[in-house]
Amino acid sequence: MAKLTLFYLRNCPFCKRALQYIDELKAEHEELRAIEIEMIEESEQPEVADRYDYYYVPTLYLGEEKLHEGGIYKEEVEALLRNVLKRIE
Repeated sequence: MAKLTLFYLRNCPFCKRALQYIDELKAEHEELRAIEIEMIEESEQPEVADRYDYYYVPTLYLGEEKLHEGGIYKEEVEALLRNVLKRIE
């Protein structure tokens, strides 16, 4: 099964918001809790981050496919997670 990977920076306000949205959505919607997300703080794991093609954080990949890059709203996070759920089932 492909995994969802989230690249972020600890001090990035857009990343903090995206992480908050993910936590809220998983608390609100039990079915979304099944999605495992590997969190990679790019400044702590540059060797991993350098293997991917992106410029802005937060960035989400499903396997090798980039799903989103940059700032994101809660509705977009929910749509993305629901799409991922359909694809991994």
